[in-house]
Amino acid sequence: MAKRNAFKDAFIPQTTLTKRTYLIVSVITFGLILAVWQLMTTMGMVDSLFMPTPKDTVEAGIRLFTEHEFLSDVKITVYRVLMGFLISVAVALPLGILMGTYAPFEAVIEPVMSFTRYLPVTAFIPLFILWIGIDESEKIAVIIFGSLPQLILMVAVDTKKVQHELTEVAYTLGTSKIAVLWKVIFPGAMPSIIDSLRMVLGWAWTYVTVAEMIGASEGIGYMIIQSQRMINVANIFVGILTIGFIGLIFDYLFKGLSRLLFPWK
Repeated sequence: MAKRNAFKDAFIPQTTLTKRTYLIVSVITFGLILAVWQLMTTMGMVDSLFMPTPKDTVEAGIRLFTEHEFLSDVKITVYRVLMGFLISVAVALPLGILMGTYAPFEAVIEPVMSFTRYLPVTAFIPLFILWIGIDESEKIAVIIFGSLPQLILMVAVDTKKVQHELTEVAYTLGTSKIAVLWKVIFPGAMPSIIDSLRMVLGWAWTYVTVAEMIGASEGIGYMIIQSQRMINVANIFVGILTIGFIGLIFDYLFKGLSRLLFPWK
């Protein structure tokens, strides 16, 4: 009966699971996905030309890392993502906080960012190649162009979520306007901002992969497009899964950072 009640309680809106239960459910989910993948390939439901078996994918990954220096591709891609993302964060944090705090900044910044975020990043890659070239600056520029407008708007929204009652209490206690910004609004918005950074970092991986597919001589995206030309689907799967695993690691790093800095959240 206790187990049955615990199962029912898990579906109460906004309830939480224990770490052990969360881990078990996550492992089972990945196991089911792997089982479906294995079933589809071994039973011939999908032609092996288009989807390799898990075994073939693992073997292709071993060959890439041991014989083709795939680790160098991974390193350069991670570098590009982090550089573009960190530059975006350095610009978006102050602009987003100012935009979410002061109406004049919102009137100046929001229309431009709202317009820019709808522009297709991939359509600008040929222009960036013409303007900047095909070196590292072009890849990083693609990530910044795709991430920055979204991040500014998300930081502004997170800043606006800070309870207005907190600023009123601060003013009542004689706190200056600048002090309210840095001692009330900024700390109050940071837990939500960390979550927004985690979301945008995921998008940055998409932008860098596309940039590497169009104008690069190394990187995970370059390996994927080269494998597509050679119809080596197993290598493509390795590239995609590698990005997924790296992204998962960064995702949990952000979650850990959030729990460390904001234990009350």
